Amino acid sequence: MKQETETTAARTPLPPARTASSSGHAPAPDAARQGASPGAPPQPAAADKPKRKQRDPYFDNAKYLAIVLVALGHSWEPLRDGSRAAGALYIFVYAFHMPAFMVISGYFSRSFEGRPHQLKRLVTGVAVPYVLFEVAYTLFKRWADDDPGYPFSLLDPWYLTWFLAALFIWRLTTPLWKAVRWPVALSLAVAVLASVSPDIGDDLDLQRVLQFLPFFVIGLHLKPEHFDLVRTRRARLLALPVALVALTVAYWAVERMNAAWFYHYNSAQEMGAPWWIGVIMTFALFGCSMVLTACFLAWVPGRHMWFTALGAGTLYGYLLHGFVAKGSRFWDWYEVDWVHTPLGAIGVTCLAAALITALCTPPVQRAFRFAMEPKMTWAFRSDPSASARERVRS
Repeated sequence: MKQETETTAARTPLPPARTASSSGHAPAPDAARQGASPGAPPQPAAADKPKRKQRDPYFDNAKYLAIVLVALGHSWEPLRDGSRAAGALYIFVYAFHMPAFMVISGYFSRSFEGRPHQLKRLVTGVAVPYVLFEVAYTLFKRWADDDPGYPFSLLDPWYLTWFLAALFIWRLTTPLWKAVRWPVALSLAVAVLASVSPDIGDDLDLQRVLQFLPFFVIGLHLKPEHFDLVRTRRARLLALPVALVALTVAYWAVERMNAAWFYHYNSAQEMGAPWWIGVIMTFALFGCSMVLTACFLAWVPGRHMWFTALGAGTLYGYLLHGFVAKGSRFWDWYEVDWVHTPLGAIGVTCLAAALITALCTPPVQRAFRFAMEPKMTWAFRSDPSASARERVRS
């Protein structure tokens, strides 16, 4: 979020009038000092051009690669019963792909203070898409799954919309997590209590909201230098054996562990385990997820790649690919025998990666911006500070 410009800037006295150049900008002051010869045309000053905040390609790359892993995980889920390798990859990816998203989401929520323009963006960019896609998913399930009685419910997120509900709650509580003395420890305590509280209920998927909370809170308190630590050559080299060990453990755990622990949507008691297992699993999974998230971030390229621009459309890909992911189950696409062969699994993986990539592209963003990023100027009062910022930029 951009910080608000001081309103006093709008009242700063204007500089003396100068002759504008043919480009519409004032000539650079004292061109002779910049090495220009007398009578030479004035050179445009860099300060005359409005400065735009540059996107860091590293984070766009991270978001794109993470959303690809989300799509791959969904495509591998029906393959787990007949393939231990698919089950191991599924567990491995689910250990860190959503935590990585949450850490990055928290990092980019650091400036949230509940200001009017921030609340407007929260409503239009998170709450409105939640409502629209919750309705759209419900209608889709009624039609595709031949379930006309499936109820509408804004309090019971269906499939992927839980993340929007969680992000809305987390961001609203950002000022609190920035004010308390030990935010990460407190958020972990909340997650532990949620994991042993079976009576929380399903409203807004609060189990997930609370159990995934520490990852968002950690992101809130990270600084650029923390990401620099995992972008070193040494960190990249160390990440490789760590990931291999994790894959080996995942292969061992396929037949010994319930993968639903990684979803964080139930308490330990609801998973059929004693309460104290919830405490152990919360800390164990948190540590595992953070280590693998660091490994993932270590291997994210920091330069502009062919997919860098797609990082701005990851939420589009996330929500839209849910229709295909669920439709593949409703329409029994995985009942075809060839899908469960090694070549079939590779084909499904490639198709999932291609689909999510296409759904993040600018044409798709333009087509669905009305639902994902509506302006809704009719619903909000004009913000004087926003007008001042526009005047300064112009």
